[in-house]
Amino acid sequence: MASTFSTDLKLELMATGENAGTWGTKTNTNLNLIQQAIAGFEQITLSSGGTTALVMSNAALSNARNMIIKFATITAGSSTICTIPDSIEKFYIFDCRLVTNPTNLTIKTASGTGFSPDAQKIYAAYSDGTNLNEVSLDTLGGTIGTAQIADDAVTNAKVADDAVNTAQLVDDAVTNAKVADDAVNTAQLVDDAVTNAKVADDAVNTAQIVNDAVSASKLARKFTISTSSPSGGNDGDIWFKYST
Repeated sequence: MASTFSTDLKLELMATGENAGTWGTKTNTNLNLIQQAIAGFEQITLSSGGTTALVMSNAALSNARNMIIKFATITAGSSTICTIPDSIEKFYIFDCRLVTNPTNLTIKTASGTGFSPDAQKIYAAYSDGTNLNEVSLDTLGGTIGTAQIADDAVTNAKVADDAVNTAQLVDDAVTNAKVADDAVNTAQLVDDAVTNAKVADDAVNTAQIVNDAVSASKLARKFTISTSSPSGGNDGDIWFKYST
């Protein structure tokens, strides 16, 4: 019985009693192919505006078997295409960082669909044997957005000291309950911030009034010192007359 080849990686599957004396060589070849599939890297030069077809050959090193495909420097013209063979189920990483106009590039299976890179970055893709399905690797580059953070995942312990300032606070976010006792003093109050409505009844006594702060005009009842005789006035006014 002759050897057959595996569907996805095209490894040689030797039949019983076959290849006497060459098992070592063929086994080493298979191990090299496995290594290429899980750790292989190859730089591919695309044809701008044309199709570059990657291949997977039986029992031989092939560019479509590599885990990582890096595209060489190119300005991709309209309808630049790179294909991988049909009927292969495999995971790939495509490095598109040297491709100018990457949206002009389509990476797909020979007969199925694929994707067009939206930027000069690295992509992961999985071939299901029919189509090539793309997954962006943005998160591996250090960019974590709200979609990656579960509700209630950021606890107090995860927030660094001094990390929250006015830019992080929405309007009306700091309520009365969030202000600690004795947290507001003169340094936190802007000029004219304490209006009449903010002062409680009986809150101001002699300790709160500086010397000479209460002038005659601030007294509810009029207090007058004059050389003239009283004239006009209201009940409760006090009038002192003195002679010069």
